[in-house]
Amino acid sequence: MSSTPRTFAAVDLGASSGRVMLARVGPGTLDLSEVHRFPNRPVRVGGTLHWDVLALYRGVLDGLREAGRAAGGRLDGVGVDSWAVDYGLLDADGSLLGNPVHYRDARTDGAAEKVHAVLPAEYLYAATGLQHLPFNTVLQLVAARDTPQLAAAERLLMIPDLISHWLTGVQGTEITNASTTQLIDPRTRDWSTEVARRTGIDLSLFPPLRSPGDPAGELLPEVLAETGLTGPVPVTAVGSHDTASAVVGVPADGEDFAYIATGTWSLVGTELREPVLTEASRRANFTNELGVDGTVRHLRNVMGLWLLQECMRTWADRGDPQDLGTLLAAAAELPPLRFVVDAGDPAFIPPGDMPRRIADACAATRQPIPRTPAEFTRCVLDSLALAHRETVARARALSGKRVETVHVVGGGARNALLCQLTADACGLPVVAGPAEAAALGNVLVQARAAGALSGSLADLRALLRSTQEPVRYTARPDTAAWDDAAARIGLGV
Repeated sequence: MSSTPRTFAAVDLGASSGRVMLARVGPGTLDLSEVHRFPNRPVRVGGTLHWDVLALYRGVLDGLREAGRAAGGRLDGVGVDSWAVDYGLLDADGSLLGNPVHYRDARTDGAAEKVHAVLPAEYLYAATGLQHLPFNTVLQLVAARDTPQLAAAERLLMIPDLISHWLTGVQGTEITNASTTQLIDPRTRDWSTEVARRTGIDLSLFPPLRSPGDPAGELLPEVLAETGLTGPVPVTAVGSHDTASAVVGVPADGEDFAYIATGTWSLVGTELREPVLTEASRRANFTNELGVDGTVRHLRNVMGLWLLQECMRTWADRGDPQDLGTLLAAAAELPPLRFVVDAGDPAFIPPGDMPRRIADACAATRQPIPRTPAEFTRCVLDSLALAHRETVARARALSGKRVETVHVVGGGARNALLCQLTADACGLPVVAGPAEAAALGNVLVQARAAGALSGSLADLRALLRSTQEPVRYTARPDTAAWDDAAARIGLGV
């Protein structure tokens, strides 16, 4: 292992923006900087909500060009991570068959009933360990069964594998993202052929599985020319589900922790060695997604800062744009827990008038209704903290995992009010940061594969602790107030 730091680029695509980060990594060294950020704006065409994946790829190329300039024209590697469940279809010539459909599109309405008619929910969970979400890939494929695009498809690539393929010409299916399809058996870490057979899904659409750390090709000559990089530049499969990379980026000391990967979603759970496939876990709607180094992410999706993002978009569309910093400061001055909603309510999933939906939910539970943007913001943050509380408690109970600390990583780690409320709600210390945990996890896996680092996840996290500066929040005891708020909306622990 060389003592000289090496340079890696992390392509990290989120639901609202993409970024390319540049890292210098070596023993005792982990420096990360953002070189390019670009918006991720879905587009509705013909009544269907799509990802503008070519614009995303343009942003990736621009970012790699900036990374190369910052690194003197050479990179030691590239890794790609993104959100889960969505995919692109390629024809026999490798051409993209239309822009990928967004998971928030309504095309999967009714798909779950079709799947459960041939695979009862209990069997499906026992086979795949995946929580029920209305947009799981298996439901998307069932909804797309009679479409011309699926009929013409020769290949299906999950979003990070699609970007990696365009960069290298090599096709693969990285396992952490594949585990969100509801077609993977988390015990064998391989395809569930029985689930595929019963749902009529052709597994030959998927290229071979690969794991974090596996080689994923080298940048094509045309990509080198486009970005100005000097080859060869290897591309490495990382935890291509951004949450898998983010959990690598949790600076935990030991194993007694829960994590909350915050952003558009809050992914709340624990890191385990074996999946939890019990009926209690299914009823609690926990998922078992595969992680790096044979780990399992036993977690539940909570709606996340999407609630606030969509409120802000709605206000801007009405001609009343809001400044986030001003909103958070005003929300911090308001009385706590006056109004809360169930952040797991599927009514909050689609885009649209989020303030109206929050007001309707408050009215339905006979609570006061928020009136001002600051009140809506306080409602969202109190509600998210309450959901974090309930989910951490259930994760502990279902897995038997000891939890002494809650690590908050991702964009929400910058939100001091949310972090403090989460500590208060959970009654546990919160360690917030790093905000760019997904990019850090991405480059740590690359660096280890390239020989710039060595060791286990614990060793990688030790490097994080020695190079990053998290913020610590101590819980303020007021359990009764949180119990009362949970009871108002029917949440138990």
